[in-house]
Amino acid sequence: MRFRIKKLSPDVTLPSYAHEDDAAMDVCANEDYELKPGERHHFGLGFSAEFSAGYVCHVWDRGGLASKQGLTTLGGVIDAGYRGEYAVVLLNTADKPVQIKKGDRIAQMVIQKVEHVDIEETDTLNDSSRGKGWGSSGR
Repeated sequence: MRFRIKKLSPDVTLPSYAHEDDAAMDVCANEDYELKPGERHHFGLGFSAEFSAGYVCHVWDRGGLASKQGLTTLGGVIDAGYRGEYAVVLLNTADKPVQIKKGDRIAQMVIQKVEHVDIEETDTLNDSSRGKGWGSSGR
């Protein structure tokens, strides 16, 4: 499957796999920005893209940024028909500002096959041992 990318400015860092067998592509900031504690910021990535119908692009945290600096991503689903600028919304959950520099790897993207379902309204559902509320499976 091809992931076709159109640069929206000439000096953009394109997504790339760090290792041949990685599931996710790293994406990089396209601006310098200081993300204050509790602040969220929309980072445009400087490219648009195209991939096959029947797939979806998920934007995920980078593990190191999440554990070491408290950065997490928000709103991470990009549908196959979207042709606008790709972006990452980062939230700083830490108590210190985080400096983001243009070219820094700030998130990762995974392209996955989508299975569409038939939506059916019903008045009843089959019993399950897992329908008792949040945390129903224990700790």
